[in-house]
Amino acid sequence: MTCDHCIKAVSDSLYSLDGVTKVDADLKDQLVTVEGTAAPSAIVSAIEATGRDAILRGSGAPNSSAVCILETFHEDGKAEVTPDDGKQREVRGLARMVQVSPDTTLVDLTLHGVDAGKYTATIRAYGDLSDGAATTGPIWAGGSGTTQPRGLLGSLEIGKDGKGAVFLDHPFQVWEVIGHSMVVSRQDASQGLQNDENTVVGVIARSAGMWENLKQVCSCSGKTLWKRE
Repeated sequence: MTCDHCIKAVSDSLYSLDGVTKVDADLKDQLVTVEGTAAPSAIVSAIEATGRDAILRGSGAPNSSAVCILETFHEDGKAEVTPDDGKQREVRGLARMVQVSPDTTLVDLTLHGVDAGKYTATIRAYGDLSDGAATTGPIWAGGSGTTQPRGLLGSLEIGKDGKGAVFLDHPFQVWEVIGHSMVVSRQDASQGLQNDENTVVGVIARSAGMWENLKQVCSCSGKTLWKRE
């Protein structure tokens, strides 16, 4: 952003989203603070729609956010067993989680580069990705004492362009799922999963809350640019 017109363009685009209640922009620091209940992915897309780059630097309160980078573990019919085998795993999606109350967490899930169809997102019992989806175990039960596992998040539709997104709310706290894996697949989620080109998996990790992530990042790649103080 270079002027007040830029701020207005970004603000107008953000206010067009359902759930956005307040937008503040800082021209000097190139920061836009957004309050509300809109999906983080929608906020980033709204800013990018104005022709600008955007990187999310934190959401929610401290210790209430998590993120999961979803990758393929399949190549020529075989799982990529170790990260040091020289093979490049393909990132196919991202899940952001923000806890908004003691019993509700919002899950913002986006997927790209997979075949069209209906996919199911689940949190699995284990965070073991030594053999991709095959070692993540059953759906996380979460000690709920019910017949419905708490790790069954829901489904999303992928269009012909290979892209899809869904915004879900689920009854768990963020700390409960840290270290577990997430799998998004067209396979029967209640069964043992196998690695295929349309199954993506990742480990859920704690994410920065609002104003906790003050490091500089590259706007084109998203990589951290560490500064020596």
